[in-house]
Parts: sequence; structure tokens; C-alpha cells
Amino acid sequence: MAQSAHTTTQHSFSPLDASAIRAEFPILNQPLEGRQRLAFLDSAASSQKPTAVIQALDDYYRKYNANIHRGVYQLSEIATSKYEESRHLVASFVNAATPREIVFVRNTTEAINLVAKTWGRQNITRGDLILVSYLEHHSNLVPWHMLAEVTGAVIKGIPLTSDLKIDVEAFDLLLTEEPKLVAITHVSNSIGTINDVVSLTAKAQAAGATVLVDAAQSVPHLPVDVQAIGCDFLAFSGHKMLAPMGSGALYARRKHLDAMPPFMGGGGMIKKVRIDSSTYQDGPARHEAGTPSVGDAIGLGAAVEYLTALGMDRIREHERELMAYAMAKLPEVEGLVQLGSPDLAVRSGVISFTLNDIHAHDIAAILDSSNVAVRAGHHCNQPLMDLLGITSTTRASFYVYNTPEDVDQLVDALHNVNRIFEVGAASR
Repeated sequence: MAQSAHTTTQHSFSPLDASAIRAEFPILNQPLEGRQRLAFLDSAASSQKPTAVIQALDDYYRKYNANIHRGVYQLSEIATSKYEESRHLVASFVNAATPREIVFVRNTTEAINLVAKTWGRQNITRGDLILVSYLEHHSNLVPWHMLAEVTGAVIKGIPLTSDLKIDVEAFDLLLTEEPKLVAITHVSNSIGTINDVVSLTAKAQAAGATVLVDAAQSVPHLPVDVQAIGCDFLAFSGHKMLAPMGSGALYARRKHLDAMPPFMGGGGMIKKVRIDSSTYQDGPARHEAGTPSVGDAIGLGAAVEYLTALGMDRIREHERELMAYAMAKLPEVEGLVQLGSPDLAVRSGVISFTLNDIHAHDIAAILDSSNVAVRAGHHCNQPLMDLLGITSTTRASFYVYNTPEDVDQLVDALHNVNRIFEVGAASR
């Protein structure tokens, strides 16, 4: 390791004990077999899972695996209780007014598609305006493209400022066109910008718009209060917040959930079925047809309990301090350009960068040889890449188990990238 690896002892970080937390994640403590410790810096894609979540999933399959809601035997009643307990935990975590405003889904993508194919088909008509931003993940773009194709709606992008934040003046001007829907990310997955969704939502609703917030990158990393935000819909994934793959949730106001047509038809979402017609349940059951992923939903509840115990304010502060350290260290790497606002008040624990003219995939592959795991590509945000005039970036993202040592390991590995490509002073 380079000398920078020894500088971390000189820094004081938040009361969140990331080293102790790291010990609770089995995948981060595997035998190294001659490699360096794993610096996992790709949590914006999918987080690792602590023992508590793995145990909750294991307990379900070992101890009370059964289908839910309709079984009158003990295993089914236990599974049903645990499943609905998770709904209560998730509702409390985002401060929904009632658990009946929480629909379990597989991920943020499914949640947004659910809204597009139910509320959207019911409410969006030809010529209606849908506003999105240049910070959106494709999952908050493509469903609206598909909706516009069948309804004749019009989609416009909200411009960004020079430091890649929502251009509020441009947004205000677009609102005078009376959009029907504003679909906007809370936190950018590609450059980490934190949008002021409280203000944006209030303005949009004052203009008569319904608001959907993509919270895939915010719910895992900072306190989120749907009542304070005031949005109509909010979507997030479990796999980004320590929970199993295949878990996630859609928050929707009760007035919408009860009025929207079902997302899918089948068992569990009906009141009465005749040979030629059906009537449907209200609330979340209407949109949870068929056998759900019970174990994954229970694992999501366990992840919520784990994060709640750590404290979302402390998690946010921990990541902010890691970001400050990383943003100060990365300029040591010759030719590295960080993207996004330098203002940590509006940045999550995500750093995207370019390095000389080296392709992001090459950078990521070389970093892997130092056991540093990062993401490379357009990060499902091609409109932003087009706006920046680039095709891809390398992205490092932090979470509860990351430490300053991970940053040092990243910086050392990036110096090695420059050496391999014989860049400047690093090659001499």
C-alpha cells in the first residue's frame, strides 16, 4: 500500500463504527487468498447484507416457510404475521400515514412501472405533459416513454445547472405548462446530487401535477419522510438498503391505491370472482397478485430494523465525512476529474469520475485486481452522459460498512491504473 493508506488514523470520523459494522457482513470478511481486503464501493448498485438480514431469510425458509394470508395453520399464520410486520416496519421507516400505503414489489423499477401502467393509463391522455429530469435512472424514464407511446403524452426534461443540480428557474417555467405528472429522483445514482424534493413537490402540486419520487438512492442513505415530502408516490428497492434481492416497496397515497386499476390479476387481489367478472380488494392487496416473495419481504423488514438501530442521521453523516475525505484524496491522482457539485450538503455518498482518456471499464478491471469493486458505464443514465459529452464514468459509492481505508485503497489502485497506462508523473 502507498503511504496514503496510513493517513486515515489522523482523521476523526462520525460516531458510526464502520469497522465494527463491517465485521457483521460475511461477504466482506471472507478468506483473502493472497488478495487485499475487499474495498466494496458499489453499494449504489446493490448493497451487501449483514448477518441479521441473512439470518431472517434463513429463519423463514428453515422455520416457517408457508404461503400467507389464506392458511389457517400455524406456519402460515407465523409467515403472514412476519410479512405484515415488515409492511409496518417499512411504513414507519418512511413515515407513511398507514401500512396500507405500502405495496411490496421486487424493486424500484417494478414500483414505477406499476404506477405507469395503473395510475398512468387511467389518468394520462393525449397531449398531457410529463416532466422528468436529466438526472433520472432509466427506470424513471422508460416506463413514461412506454406510457407516452400508448397515450400520446408529451415528455420534457428539466434542465440542470452548470454544477449538475436541478435548474429551479427552468423548472418553474416548465410548470407554467401545467404538467400532469412530475417524476423525479431524490438522489442521482450516477453523480450523487440530492434534489430538494420537498420544494419541487410542493411547486409541482401547486401547478396541478401528481408527483412520483424515485427514492432508490435516498431511502438507504438518509432520513426519508413521505409526509414531509408530500409526494403522491415514492419508490425504492430493498437490495440497495441491505435487504435481499427481489424486495422493495411502493409508497402511494391511499386515495391513489384504492382508485388505481390492479397491476396484475390473480389470487390474493380479489374480493369476488365469477365466471365472467371480478371485483377487487382495496389498498395494497389490490396490487399484490399471486404468491409474493415472502422471505424477501421479511428480509426487508430485518434490514429496516438494522438501519433504524444504526440511525439514518448517523448514516448520512458517516457518508458525508467519507465523501469529504474521498473528494480531498482523489485529486492526488493525476488526470482524475470528479463530476457533480462540490457542495457536500447536496451530495450523497457517490463519486463519479473520469481518468485521463482511459475507458471506465478498463479502470474498473484494473481496480478489481486490487480488490476494489466499483461500477463503470453510463449507470443507466444515458441522457446525462450525452449532456456531459461522455459515454461513461467510473463510480465509487459508499455505505455503512465503508471506512477511510477503502478510500485509500481506491486511490492507491487508481495510481496503479495511471502507471499501467503510463500517464504523466505516475509512470516515472
